Amino acid sequence: MTNIQEKLLREKLPAHIAIIMDGNGRWAKKRGKNRVFGHHEGAKRVREIVEESVQLKIPFLTLYTFSTENWNRPKEEVDALMNLLVETLHEQQKDLIEQNIKLQAIGNIKELPDHTRQTLKEVLNQTQNNTGLILSIALNYGGRDELVQATKKISQKVKNNIILPEDIDENKINLQLYTHNLPDVDLMIRTGGEKRISNFLLWKIAYAELYFTDTLWPDFNKEMYYLALNDYQKRERRFGKTSEQIKNEEN
Repeated sequence: MTNIQEKLLREKLPAHIAIIMDGNGRWAKKRGKNRVFGHHEGAKRVREIVEESVQLKIPFLTLYTFSTENWNRPKEEVDALMNLLVETLHEQQKDLIEQNIKLQAIGNIKELPDHTRQTLKEVLNQTQNNTGLILSIALNYGGRDELVQATKKISQKVKNNIILPEDIDENKINLQLYTHNLPDVDLMIRTGGEKRISNFLLWKIAYAELYFTDTLWPDFNKEMYYLALNDYQKRERRFGKTSEQIKNEEN
């Protein structure tokens, strides 16, 4: 156990952590390798961070795996990413079951290649009754697309007189999201040095604490993870209230 891990307060750990795993391509380029090599190394970090989340008893972990915009990348890279996903799912299938992890996918899954979708469906079915960490992988996901799809569903309900326009509230919108069964994000981590949210979980990160690091994803190990969690625990989360109100509620 590291000194940083020892300092973490279990009762103040975030319930829902979301990660933008950025920097695989740049990591590979620095080593004279192609981008796909970086993605393979990045997959190893996924396993490490998931295992640490299980050890820390984090209830929800959501990983930005493939965005709606990622289809614009070179075809050979997209194909490699889809194949890597299938390969990783096969490799981790047993571990997910043994560690009591429930895997779920968020995004427009119907547009994924058949072999990717079928493998994903198989692993989702095998872990659906697990009761530990809920690991959500965002595939063909975009925050704006999520809100557009939710709006369409609500509009259809209004058209069919299932609900009235004046009855639409945050809860009804949330129920139509890909992420409807997930709580709001407490901590969003982005690796790779960029300081933007890139269309990720727009609804769920309304009050998330944001943590940016220059570390490229393949180098983001468990010690880096603890640093992010330690930083999170030092922050005061006010949700629109004043510091004085928060302190009075804690006393």
